Amino acid sequence: MANQAMPFSRSEMLPPEPPPGSAVGVVGWLRANLFSSIGNSILTILALALIWLVLSHVWPWLAHAVWNADSYAQCRQIIADTWGPDAGGACLAVIRERWKQFMFGFYPIEAYWRPTLAFILMFVALAPILFSALPRKMLWFSLIFPGLAYWLLWGGSIFVPIVIYAGFAAGWLGFHLGARASAAFVAPLLAAVFALVWWFFIASPLINLLPDIGLMPVQSKQFGGFMLSVTIGVTGIAFSLPLGVLLALGRRSDLVFVKAICVGFIEFIRGVPLIALLLVASFLLNIFMPPGTNFDIILRVIIMVTLFSAAYMAEVIRGGLAALPRGQYEGADALGLNFWQATRLVIMPQALKISIPGIVNTFIGLFKDTTLVAIIGLLDPIGLITSIRANAAWNGMVWELYGFVAVLFFVCCFGMSKYSQYLERKLRTDHR
Repeated sequence: MANQAMPFSRSEMLPPEPPPGSAVGVVGWLRANLFSSIGNSILTILALALIWLVLSHVWPWLAHAVWNADSYAQCRQIIADTWGPDAGGACLAVIRERWKQFMFGFYPIEAYWRPTLAFILMFVALAPILFSALPRKMLWFSLIFPGLAYWLLWGGSIFVPIVIYAGFAAGWLGFHLGARASAAFVAPLLAAVFALVWWFFIASPLINLLPDIGLMPVQSKQFGGFMLSVTIGVTGIAFSLPLGVLLALGRRSDLVFVKAICVGFIEFIRGVPLIALLLVASFLLNIFMPPGTNFDIILRVIIMVTLFSAAYMAEVIRGGLAALPRGQYEGADALGLNFWQATRLVIMPQALKISIPGIVNTFIGLFKDTTLVAIIGLLDPIGLITSIRANAAWNGMVWELYGFVAVLFFVCCFGMSKYSQYLERKLRTDHR
């Protein structure tokens, strides 16, 4: 009995022990992410060595930068006098001197407020589209902004964008009338007919009858710099998405004629380089136009860029449509929705959610491709670099100019990429 074990009952729980210092804080993060294995440790050391090698060359170059000089030779002389004859440094004086030209090209100086205002209003118009928490009433300004931006940038009569918008109203009326028909193709067909009749047969005579009230006109040849890239890129992005949606739906249509047109368009555009399309827009398109027709060069480029991007966008969205389970289509049919209602309320929101990475990737590619317009003589930032380097004062400069343009495009493209990640996290429904 003396050796019998006594029963034990714990009256209180012991507090948890703190985690070891090597598993939390900075040390824990380093062990988990950079030194979790021998292979990862070797890669981390090699990456740090590469970063140090790059910074050891780039940092002195930036630290010895010269911001005030009248020529490249004067920059080199200032660097040699200040840091020694063997020192290297960036001649950023060219950025300081040509800053306005990089931003606005050859736009009239007294009218700089117009593209600046258009750029600010662009963010106001995009805000309710990008962030659903904002009031939905702001979407009305988003619809008005394209016409307002056109009027601010090119000037001319205020009635031109108003009459153009009236064509969209005519198209909406045609779609509304056609939606009552049993066939799904009637609504878009009537919308296109109403809009085209207005624009080609009514708009021009009506504009001639209205008074010429507006801003000083600015020619497209005066556009340039980052303003030109933003104008082409944002316009192409805004119009290629809805056009890509229509092409994707048309490619999956049961109507043979509609499907054949969409497939032919997509495959032709995807099989031709964008440079070839831009050269066609620049040199060959006017041959097929009636004599005396003045088809604005930037408008031609925007059309070609939009069509090119829409073909790729259609394939991205078609992938999203194909990824949807068949039950989603059957569920929409069970609710008694017609084709357009099911597409708008059930199918397309899910397909676009699935396609977000591909859509944003296409947007980024489109924005970077705007630099190709330098080939047809438009002075985007790349075209301006060629023009600046042709000046004897700045002849021989390379890294400063191309590096500055690269930073501008990186900021814009990185911003689009981060918004894509934000949107994916917001729309995630798997609760992981």
